[in-house]
Amino acid sequence: LKFNEMVRNGEVGPIMLGRDHHDPGGTDSPFRETANIKDGSNVTADMATHCFAGNAARGMSMVSLHNGGGTGIGKAINGGYGMVLDGSRRTDQIIRSSVLWDVMGGVARRNWARNANAMDVAMAYNRDNDNGDQITIPYLTDDTKISESLDRLFNDRS
Repeated sequence: LKFNEMVRNGEVGPIMLGRDHHDPGGTDSPFRETANIKDGSNVTADMATHCFAGNAARGMSMVSLHNGGGTGIGKAINGGYGMVLDGSRRTDQIIRSSVLWDVMGGVARRNWARNANAMDVAMAYNRDNDNGDQITIPYLTDDTKISESLDRLFNDRS
């Protein structure tokens, strides 16, 4: 927002802000960025695609969906963006909406995979943000109770 304000005030000319890919939400690669996601979704390409589509819907000047990203062709899906900072109030709103979407998508994914740190961040985000976004928090289960229930269910059948 500060850079866009500087453009608006005539301190600098228009600026292109962008990123090619990053690990929170814009990249799916079980070999690197999503290797620490242990719920099995680390091999899917859905979050990079959601990140790409969300950035497009929120008004980024340029969006991209590509593969590779340093891991080799076919081993990663990456969603990137570019945003021309032109000093307009409309651009302020796009920045507020898109940058949070872009980063918090990765936090949400790790939260859904039951990463304790990501769950803490997601709960704090839900509590503290005032933009209307909310991240769904997973219901945690007791693995012992599930195992005992399954044992009872299947042992009663034998």
